[in-house]
Amino acid sequence: MPPTHSAEPEGRAERSGQGRAGRDLRAAIGVGVVLGGIVVATLFTYRGGFVIVLAVTVAVGITEITRSMAHVDAHPPLVPLLVGGIAMVGAAWFRGSEALVMAFLLTCLACLIWRLGRGPAGFLHDTSTAVLITLYVPFLAGFAVLLAIPEDGARRVIVFMATVVCSDVGGYAAGVFFGRHPMAPTVSPAKSWEGFAGSALLCVIAGSVFLTQLFDRSWWTGVLFGLAVAATATLGDLGESMLKRDLQVKDMGTILPGHGGVMDRLDSLLPAAAVSYLLLAAFVPVSMH
Repeated sequence: MPPTHSAEPEGRAERSGQGRAGRDLRAAIGVGVVLGGIVVATLFTYRGGFVIVLAVTVAVGITEITRSMAHVDAHPPLVPLLVGGIAMVGAAWFRGSEALVMAFLLTCLACLIWRLGRGPAGFLHDTSTAVLITLYVPFLAGFAVLLAIPEDGARRVIVFMATVVCSDVGGYAAGVFFGRHPMAPTVSPAKSWEGFAGSALLCVIAGSVFLTQLFDRSWWTGVLFGLAVAATATLGDLGESMLKRDLQVKDMGTILPGHGGVMDRLDSLLPAAAVSYLLLAAFVPVSMH
């Protein structure tokens, strides 16, 4: 998936094969296509496979962000985060939203208890970051699992993810060619208001097409869906940018060429998953297995 909302100087880098911040745009697109292919293949062959892929992704994301917290001398307990994060994904798949919330609370409690063994020094710092990670990564990822549960779950997940991709593509293109006014210069200087307008426009078009053609809904539901995804995807991207600035890291990891870490790909997807689940549940009647 291409990066989002580049300003004009990065447009010149993109034309030479580099994306924003010197990233290899070709590698980023290639990795995005491969990841998208894996998601589509699992959704339309065995949706449980999608849940397994998501659980692995969550585990890698938790590991990346936990290790990055060491830059601010925070050491959230990794073991209960990993066990609880995977359990939250499984709970959402097998038992639904109530089980997801219960698993979230139990994971937070497990982190508090586990951390007691290290003594009082840094306890609040470590446990508060553990709760943040639990909420940010596995809890929000659980909404992607909830999207996949109904009979038309594969379509719901595809619509959610494709609309987020449209947010990235629209923002990137508009930012490269028209970006002049930074949206949040102290957080992410490359993001512009023009880029956000491009994200919103392409998301509105995509949402309208998806909801009218795939779910037989009114066009205005697609407009609302597209605007909500564009807003939450952008806020998610800005939120992770702020977190990385506080941690003083460029990327959360290096596992994905052209992207950085898994968390650098999940930043816009995680909050958009929750909003997509809520809006699709409101707009599209759910038929279960």
